[in-house]
Amino acid sequence: MVWISKQVTITAVLLLSLYGIAFAGSETITEIVIKGNRKVESSVIRNTLKLRTGDLLAIESVDEDIRAIYKLGYFQDVKAESVKGDAGVILMYAVTEKPVVREIKIDGNKEIAADKIREAFTLKPNAIMSATDLNSGVKKVKKLYTDQGYYLAEVNASSVKRPDGDITLTLKISEEKKVLIKTIRFEGNKTFSARKLKKVMETGEKWILSWITDAGTYKEEVLKNDVALIADLYYNNGYVNVKVGEPKVEILPDKSGLVVTIGITEGDQFRTGSISFKGDLLESKEILAGKLKLKTGEVFSRTVLRGDISVLTDIYADKGYAFTNVNPLSAIDFQKKTISFTFEFEKGEKIYFDRINISGNTKTRDKVIRREMRFAEGELFSATGLKKSKQSLMNLGYFEQANVAIAKGSAANRQHVNVEVKEKATGTFSIGAGYSSLDGIVGQGSVQQTNFLGLGLKANLSASLGGKTQTYNVGITDPHFLDSKWTLGTDIYRTQRDFTDFTRRVTGGDIKAGYPLSDTLNTLWVYKYEDKVISKESQALLNQIANGLVTAPEATSTTSSITASLTRNTTDYRPDPTRGMINSVSTEFAGLGGTSRFVRSIANTTVFFPVKWGTFSLRGEIGYIGGYGGKDVPIDEKFYLGGINTVRGYASRTVSPYRDTEIDKIYPGGFFAFEQKHPIGKDLVHPIFGRAFTGGNAEAFMNAEYVFPIIKEAGLKGVLFFDAGNSSENIGDIFSSVRSVTDGIVGTRPVQLIHSFASVQASYGFGFRWFSPMGPLRIEYGIPLNPRTGVDKASGKLEFAIGGFF
Repeated sequence: MVWISKQVTITAVLLLSLYGIAFAGSETITEIVIKGNRKVESSVIRNTLKLRTGDLLAIESVDEDIRAIYKLGYFQDVKAESVKGDAGVILMYAVTEKPVVREIKIDGNKEIAADKIREAFTLKPNAIMSATDLNSGVKKVKKLYTDQGYYLAEVNASSVKRPDGDITLTLKISEEKKVLIKTIRFEGNKTFSARKLKKVMETGEKWILSWITDAGTYKEEVLKNDVALIADLYYNNGYVNVKVGEPKVEILPDKSGLVVTIGITEGDQFRTGSISFKGDLLESKEILAGKLKLKTGEVFSRTVLRGDISVLTDIYADKGYAFTNVNPLSAIDFQKKTISFTFEFEKGEKIYFDRINISGNTKTRDKVIRREMRFAEGELFSATGLKKSKQSLMNLGYFEQANVAIAKGSAANRQHVNVEVKEKATGTFSIGAGYSSLDGIVGQGSVQQTNFLGLGLKANLSASLGGKTQTYNVGITDPHFLDSKWTLGTDIYRTQRDFTDFTRRVTGGDIKAGYPLSDTLNTLWVYKYEDKVISKESQALLNQIANGLVTAPEATSTTSSITASLTRNTTDYRPDPTRGMINSVSTEFAGLGGTSRFVRSIANTTVFFPVKWGTFSLRGEIGYIGGYGGKDVPIDEKFYLGGINTVRGYASRTVSPYRDTEIDKIYPGGFFAFEQKHPIGKDLVHPIFGRAFTGGNAEAFMNAEYVFPIIKEAGLKGVLFFDAGNSSENIGDIFSSVRSVTDGIVGTRPVQLIHSFASVQASYGFGFRWFSPMGPLRIEYGIPLNPRTGVDKASGKLEFAIGGFF
């Protein structure tokens, strides 16, 4: 490294006569002169001086002034001189200013942009040159490269003096090749294997996808934190005397990678001894002990101890004692290897909530935030109320961050509540697309605003346009109608879709109302009225109708129905849960006017578990629909599974009861293979060899998913899944395979027709999910475990969509 600053000196040059006069104490300072300063104002220097005009000249005071001027940091040399005048002496301070860095040049950088290097470098253009800042800046740039994996990078600084006395600074960078951590090894570990220890570390070893995941990059702060994580692993397994040494980082002789060595001294394992309580006890010792996870005789865990302290503190805080001090007094028995605890309570004074102050909301109205508070001004303090308020704010989905903190109030026993939020975009534009041999290309888009006008209103305008699909919808919902707990909303929609066997067009609208029974339990009622038209039935369906195997759908019909549902949601973060459950049941009754007569019931449950590196979820749904009043269930209202939201790997609406001819025995590969080989005869084949998907009265399916982060910073996640499901005419047939043979006549030709219910269809696969700026993106590939001839591709099916996850 080339240092460009010269040695700074402090000198005090006084005339010999001055020494005699100063010691005599008879010379008076008549004037103080500042010279040599070009950029720093004289007044700035004078303000630091201890001596003033009229004071007696003293060497000690002059020396203090010189040091004070130098401490300003603007000068590399300071001198003092005196000149005898008629009435006393003139004291002069001559300063030499440090040069100013006018320009900073970056040379040799390729992997890191110059702007990032300048941001990390301590010295900035037009700043006074400082050796300390220069040294600090070079170290920060070096660290910037190290954190990116360029451990061998060299950073050198040099300067060129300009005609005006200032300087131009150049950072010469030699990046060298990227060097990652090849091996992490441990010394002294006996209880835990190296593999177990590596799992708790954020720092990882180099692997094949390091260029994506950044694994293997050496970062000093992260590695230091890993030492704490390793120590926590031991502390939480009873090793309270463990010592984890500073990591030793070495580069391999061939410079192909780094080796990190961490030394560990484990010590003995301790268990929890006796547990007792003393002090201001508001509950019995038995009740307090029942709240603890620490148990006598079990291996001691520091994390469990911390959690227990928090639980005990919250018990008191929920009774208004906000500042209760719970002190765990420990006693170690080295012979028995136990740690006993006495929890000492100091409850303090009862506290009440004072004012609720809201900040950070530029769009969201204050009342939208206030109604999520689980307490009111003037109420007794509640720790649970504070926690639930924060969770409710985050569950709205309006904020990136929501902090709820207390501060000193208007009196000693009152605390203000400061709610600080950081808003995020709540309007989304989502698109989705898919392709199948049955549905063709389908594209969809929507514009949604979950915080319309900042009032918490949910508004949406959506359209789905494709070769076989058209959907238009507009709706608005107020989750707190007239600032009450009631939800009120309405939608108007029109849809038309060409299904495999018919075209369905619906024009309708709905009115919905809901009310929360608790923080986790909600009710919702929906009344809808629809005008439906069924047309363009396929020849296959017409054949089944002609032979009396399928009831002909009504060409025009109306549905007037009311749906009642009950939903319980205990998830930790509703936009992206990691733990908790979602349970819902609903029943739709059609017959409040209109021509349709049916009752449909659906039960759905999803449970989330945090697991290593991600989240596991299990979702199940079961449903049944039946007609009444002498009417069959309309074919378009029945259950059809398949597709990205039910059973992946199978085309949409094809996991369903179907009827067809026994063509598999007539032509190898089935009906679809026949069509591909004989496209000219396609229309001639339809009347005889047709397949119709007619839907089921019952459905059941499940989805098991493991979601794990791939790139946390970008919000990219991977997913592994297993799906299984079926729909059938009766609930009892869902999990079985039923095939009944019926002879019939199509046209003038006798044909053996098959009434077929497929067995449970299952699939597995993988995919990616990304919280993109346009909404959650899903790309998933499902592979059928039991593909059906002529319907499913054994190789699998790729689907993608942008929109909400289920």
